[in-house]
Amino acid sequence: MSWKASARHGVREAPGGFALVQELLNTRAAMSYGPDLLGVVEDAQWWVTDALTTWSRASGLPAPTLLLAASDLRSLRRLRSAFEQVVLAGSNQEPPGSLPPADVPVSLAPDAAGWVRVVPTGRGIRWLASALWAEALLAQQAGAWPRLKLCHNAICRAAFFDTSRNNSGVWHDVSTCGNTANLRAFRERRRLLGHSEEIEVGPGPEYH
Repeated sequence: MSWKASARHGVREAPGGFALVQELLNTRAAMSYGPDLLGVVEDAQWWVTDALTTWSRASGLPAPTLLLAASDLRSLRRLRSAFEQVVLAGSNQEPPGSLPPADVPVSLAPDAAGWVRVVPTGRGIRWLASALWAEALLAQQAGAWPRLKLCHNAICRAAFFDTSRNNSGVWHDVSTCGNTANLRAFRERRRLLGHSEEIEVGPGPEYH
């Protein structure tokens, strides 16, 4: 199963349908991984069609066909920003402003085995928002939500699922964002100590 936006970053994916939230976050343009997938209608349509097909396979629930218009792009980007704020709040990073209300309905329906399931409802972008908030709720109930994080590299911000034992990961990739930050911090410490010569530093602590 492949989530196309997240695959651009080479990140570990969240389990099941929860990966839809991560996938939305990873539509943002970052570093060398490609453009903002919510920048133009053609890219957004390609992304949402593929993402909902993948989500349906992961969740076992049907997904509608969403046909996007140019007017939907702003709503999609606002939805992405809302989830960025919620993820940052959950990882104890200061979110940019107050947290947005979800303001979307969901349905509760028993499946064939008698288990009550949270089912997205609505039409168009409202349905997508319902699916995303439903997955966020289920992830919080399952204890998986705190492991969805945004890379601490401010020019990256790739969303990754932290699989470290103590949930201490901060970089989506220690060999890129981690090393860059460690080298920057090392140079700043040397500058403050009055040193100017350059020496090579190895990778910092390995995070997942």
